[in-house]
Amino acid sequence: MEASKTQCLGFLLFLVGILQCKAGVRYTFVVNETPYNRLCSTKNILTVNGQFPGPTLYVHTGDTIIVDVYNKAKYNITIHWHGVKQPRFPWSDGPEYITQCPIQPGGKFSQKVIFSTEEGTLWWHAHSDWSRATVHGAIVIYPKKGSSYPFPKPDADVPIILGEWWKKPIMEVYHEMLRTGGDPNVSDAYTINGQPGDRYPCSKQDTFKLRVEQGKTYLLRLINAAMQDLLFFSIANHSLTVVATDASYTKPLTRDIITISPGQTIDVLLKANQNPDHYYMAARVYSSALGWWNTLGNYTPTSPPPLPQLPYYNDTSASVNFTGSLRSLASEEHPIDVPKNITNHFIFTISINSFPCPYNSCTNGTRLAASVNNISFTTPSIDILQAYYYGINGVFGTRLPNFPPYIFNFTADNLPTDLETPKRGTEVKVLKYNSTVELVFQGTNLLAGTDHPMHLHGYSFYVVGWGLGNYDIKKDPLTYNLVDPPLQNTIAVPKNGWAAIRFRADNPGVWFMHCHIERHMTWGMDTAFIVRNGVPPNTHLLSPPPDMPPC
Repeated sequence: MEASKTQCLGFLLFLVGILQCKAGVRYTFVVNETPYNRLCSTKNILTVNGQFPGPTLYVHTGDTIIVDVYNKAKYNITIHWHGVKQPRFPWSDGPEYITQCPIQPGGKFSQKVIFSTEEGTLWWHAHSDWSRATVHGAIVIYPKKGSSYPFPKPDADVPIILGEWWKKPIMEVYHEMLRTGGDPNVSDAYTINGQPGDRYPCSKQDTFKLRVEQGKTYLLRLINAAMQDLLFFSIANHSLTVVATDASYTKPLTRDIITISPGQTIDVLLKANQNPDHYYMAARVYSSALGWWNTLGNYTPTSPPPLPQLPYYNDTSASVNFTGSLRSLASEEHPIDVPKNITNHFIFTISINSFPCPYNSCTNGTRLAASVNNISFTTPSIDILQAYYYGINGVFGTRLPNFPPYIFNFTADNLPTDLETPKRGTEVKVLKYNSTVELVFQGTNLLAGTDHPMHLHGYSFYVVGWGLGNYDIKKDPLTYNLVDPPLQNTIAVPKNGWAAIRFRADNPGVWFMHCHIERHMTWGMDTAFIVRNGVPPNTHLLSPPPDMPPC
């Protein structure tokens, strides 16, 4: 991407309520194609209820809601409730061919969404092909009724969804990538709440702006719904105080710059403590040379609004130093429970790979791929959850290695080309109920080292350690934070580095794990955990609903 390519983005906060979801009622999501005009042209996009982004769901901790999803489009669709643990009920989790077959055109699926301990901001999105580019929306989870935030109540809060826009239909971009075997075309614009910034063609009038009042405090619920990119985020002349990430409270962390990876949510407090004026809100894509900007304020500026100072596009230290500074709140009201006695130790290499193309079936003779422990995930033709529950053989295997099958200098500058080709398979990892897991993600420099935001469905996990280079199994565990590590559902494993997570396998079912950079997931950087039932009935996987979509 060109370094000169910029965009101005803004959004206007109206202090009026959106229709809020209340616990115990049904909601309707109608997926259909809707014409939207962006960048001087109109195209049809997949939407929910005609909205882009889709409707925001407002719930309280512990609520359960039903969402009736009707597919009126011409493509298959599934909906995933990102970060919602769905205790004992993976049937509504949403990933295509993992926990369900897709909702076919003309079909309907009533999805039960069970909130348990989550509190803060999450989001929902399509989990089939690349439909999530436009099929997504925010989930705001308020404290239980009678409870309050662990910080002074803000004067207002607003979801801020960072996304992307392609002039071409997203399915054309997706199928072209599959046909050529290479990288997909980059997006033509970045958006805030569905609108490009004011420096893009035909965008200035509709660009969102945040209207604030001097002296008030605003809770910004940041969601990175971008398909491919980590982002640096900042507001000119203002600091941001992080108070939660992935619907779990953190110790307050005040920074001028936020790093947010695809799939991640971060709640920040913004104090409108500057002189009345316009202030640019800015983000820069990390690992590419693209910046984008927007304005903050409700006064006509007397001079060009100031721009914040953002890190350079490839500033790895700025990215990991922010992520590594997050700490769980770990208070009496919001305690944590980091597993100490580990029963399952895993090290998973996560790599970009390639396969040879037979009969010149792709552009350059090789097809880009990705892998976990040298296995590039192959999507089955029926969902893994159904196969596991009904004992259908031949759908998946259980031979995902516990450790890398080949030991080498994972982050070396020059690696043998024979390491670039992985195996193909639908391999998962089986866990006993209530077992404890320590999983180290090890990035590699095969083909191209880059960051990998790894997301685990059905669980939040403690990020107990991270580092650059190769993980040292003897030295690095001595540096773990077991006192107040952040509790997350998505962790950006740094380029040519590692991250260690821990969790207790107390949610029976089939749970997908994958890189949240969309092309990496498509290429095969995926697997799943099958958590077996415990002994008491209340530790068993619940029965499937009667209207599961057919395969």
